[in-house]
Amino acid sequence: MAHKGTMTKLKMSDGADIGVYHVEAQGRRRGGLVLIQEIFGVTDHIKDCCDRFAAEGYEVLAPSLYDREAPGFAVSYSPEDVQKAIRIARGGHPFELSIADAGTCIDALKGKGPVFITGYCYGGSVTWAAACKCDGLAAASGYYGGNIAQMADWQPKCPTILHFGREDHGIPMEAVQKIEKLHPEVKVYVYDGVGHGFNSDRRSDYNEAAAKLAMQRTLELFRANGGEG
Repeated sequence: MAHKGTMTKLKMSDGADIGVYHVEAQGRRRGGLVLIQEIFGVTDHIKDCCDRFAAEGYEVLAPSLYDREAPGFAVSYSPEDVQKAIRIARGGHPFELSIADAGTCIDALKGKGPVFITGYCYGGSVTWAAACKCDGLAAASGYYGGNIAQMADWQPKCPTILHFGREDHGIPMEAVQKIEKLHPEVKVYVYDGVGHGFNSDRRSDYNEAAAKLAMQRTLELFRANGGEG
């Protein structure tokens, strides 16, 4: 199925022009959404996620965060590609730059109404960081961000929810409980019998029921915080 959006360029705070997948809201516009990629880049799956939110009334921007290091980076979940992605995420691309790029996308949308943010895996961590460090967000929904516990002493500036799989071997429940303890105001959803990456229908850990429920909760959060259109 053809994607509804297009890749465009947006100038970031450091002067770099990076790729951004942009899709207009379908029907009544409820707000803007910044959608942050997994470590695998702005893949067909990420574009599908953007298109789904657009169908719900959100204008979406998904920045290709690794364009400075590897222009057009978008890889599969194969072991070889996982290692390529990890090398960029951990060794080449500063996390602070991802936060800044999210902020630039927020700024690009905020003149039109409320702006929200969501993201998956690496993008879940960026979502949390942006909720804490960026101005102009109405609400945030982060999926299985492995580095959130390391930033648990940061304070979100907007209503925030988080999603984790109980069987996620990369994010122990002790880390999730640490977040819950430090942030009683943040609703942390834990999905039983579910592993990492449960939102992606390209992954072996995909769980349709959990993905639908997390999406429902995310949309409810957005609508409760200005996303009524």
